[in-house]
Amino acid sequence: MLTPYFLLMPIRPIVLILTSAIALMGVSSCALKPNSVAPNSLEVPENITNIPTLRVSGGSSTIGTVKILMEAYNKSGNRFQLNFLPASQSASIIAAIKEGLLDVGSSSHTLSPTELTAGLGQVVIAQDGLVVATNRSVEGVTNLTTENLKAIYSGKVTNWQELGGPDAQIVLLDRPEDESAKRLLRKHYLGPDLVNSPEAIFLRQQNELILALQSTPYSIGSFSLGNAIYEKVPVNLLSLNGVEPTLENIENGQYKMVRPIVLFYKQPTSEAIQGFLDFLSTPKTTALLRELGYSPSQRTP
Repeated sequence: MLTPYFLLMPIRPIVLILTSAIALMGVSSCALKPNSVAPNSLEVPENITNIPTLRVSGGSSTIGTVKILMEAYNKSGNRFQLNFLPASQSASIIAAIKEGLLDVGSSSHTLSPTELTAGLGQVVIAQDGLVVATNRSVEGVTNLTTENLKAIYSGKVTNWQELGGPDAQIVLLDRPEDESAKRLLRKHYLGPDLVNSPEAIFLRQQNELILALQSTPYSIGSFSLGNAIYEKVPVNLLSLNGVEPTLENIENGQYKMVRPIVLFYKQPTSEAIQGFLDFLSTPKTTALLRELGYSPSQRTP
């Protein structure tokens, strides 16, 4: 029996964690990658004064993309200081925006009209596919059916050889039930009643899963197609029921596991936030999103 290296961590109280993060947040710069979730600030020229500051957070599968888009907006001449808080869950982000602790948040699911309370706005900026992938050590497996996925995620099948692969134990890297990746898997393939494999290793953050998938032989897991494309993650992307996880198949509706990238913000918007929202609908942003592996979409639900 494998001993999990990564452990599922409990979620701390929403206001406490965000308030603490704001108090402790430092100002530094870092490379902008879609799965980077460490708190940081983008550098601005020293000769620019009195620039607005935006406090930003998001889910682990979306915050990196927002960083890249905001950097592109800054480079277009509309400067503002960006303070990024640690990645968090949607409920924490929305609560922080309502209480004035955040200016912008991102998530992989939208709010219904009844959930959109006064003073809160949202916009869908893109669609992102959820891919199922294996470590490069898994040779001979390029496609999985619905029944294959159910067998793997329930622990009924535990050796790759049963699926045409090597004679090696399957290492299942899974996500918690409240994460969008697991919800999509259940919706389209696993079903609501499938019991999780007792051998599954649960990972809270998407970037943890990506790192584990790359470094753990014979492992399997699911994560963002945008991350896979933009970062050229060295794993095997699998077809599901014969459909490849491509941008074309997402846009023509053949690939089913798709989730939105959503921005939440306080209304009425400040000049800085409104400028960024306007930037999201420009041809430059559309081209950038496609380069990142996302299907652009700029509309409010």
